[in-house]
Amino acid sequence: MKGFVFCFSTVLLFSCTQRNEQKNKVVAPQSISYGEVAIDPQKAISVDEMLTCFENNGNNAVFTFKAPVSEVCSKAGCWVNIDKGNGETFMVRFKNHFTIPVKTKVNTEAIIHGFAHADTISVKSLRHFAEDAGKSKEEIEKITEPQYEFGFQADGIMLLK
Repeated sequence: MKGFVFCFSTVLLFSCTQRNEQKNKVVAPQSISYGEVAIDPQKAISVDEMLTCFENNGNNAVFTFKAPVSEVCSKAGCWVNIDKGNGETFMVRFKNHFTIPVKTKVNTEAIIHGFAHADTISVKSLRHFAEDAGKSKEEIEKITEPQYEFGFQADGIMLLK
């Protein structure tokens, strides 16, 4: 009987210490990843390199790049803005609507994987994004034309601490 109790206790102890696989995985002590794709930090290039390569090679190119986050969706953490390096920003939307913490601080370094594309953003979407960013009703109502811009859809993001 004592042998059975010992074996049962051992199995119970090991099963309790096993982790369930989560969508948000701790990758290293200094980072946390979100999304469907595991990020390889060794493949990350700068924003400038990514934008130059996109301009030279065209639409729907896959990249892994590193940049500080300049804004996070304040309602759900479902998008971030990244500075192009010239004061202009571009939006990174998350594939299948995965999210990051809304409390992610501005200037948090991120490594982002996904694809770049030319994007037409509808008035409805622009107004939605402005609302998510906490813009006033007056600012939102001033949005009357779609925008044509560089877009990026991420399937994974690693936030560095």
